[in-house]
Amino acid sequence: MVNNPYSICVFCGSRDGGKPAYAEAAEQFGSAIAHKGWRLVYGAGDVGLMGRIARAAQGSSAQTFGVIPIHLFEREVGKRDLSTFVITENMHERKKVMYMNSDAIVVMPGGAGTLDEFFEILTWRQLALHNKPIVLLNIEGFWDPLLSLINHVIAEGFAEQDIRDFIQVADDVPALVDLLSKAST
Repeated sequence: MVNNPYSICVFCGSRDGGKPAYAEAAEQFGSAIAHKGWRLVYGAGDVGLMGRIARAAQGSSAQTFGVIPIHLFEREVGKRDLSTFVITENMHERKKVMYMNSDAIVVMPGGAGTLDEFFEILTWRQLALHNKPIVLLNIEGFWDPLLSLINHVIAEGFAEQDIRDFIQVADDVPALVDLLSKAST
């Protein structure tokens, strides 16, 4: 039986965003994944933060598992030189394959797609469909408004406190790696 490495599903932007710190964090985290002997599971794009984290992970000899829906193959420039490359029919199947092949979920800065991925994984956790760690990489406070919104939803009675308790927050890559290291043991 082959032992699979601890696998980190990373949801992040297909753009670099407006601050250099986002790209730097993606590259730093990609390298850290490799140095820890973990596997990167991500959206298989070769653009934006997705491309940066994958290239950094590959450059440090990490296993990479990419999943991309056929309709985004050209738009996100599907990165074919990954350890594992999967093409799905749609976005929902992409999220499911990424989730099923990971042990923890990291959400880096990103746009509407990243938010969709985060909320689906959080909802699955709320419904007790999984118990995987969910960590927001809150570079330069990027996710502060989201955390305020979640606290507002709780305060207004639309969710219990446990929904916030399901989310861990790391303000930088070393803190993120520390949280994931503790979860992986």
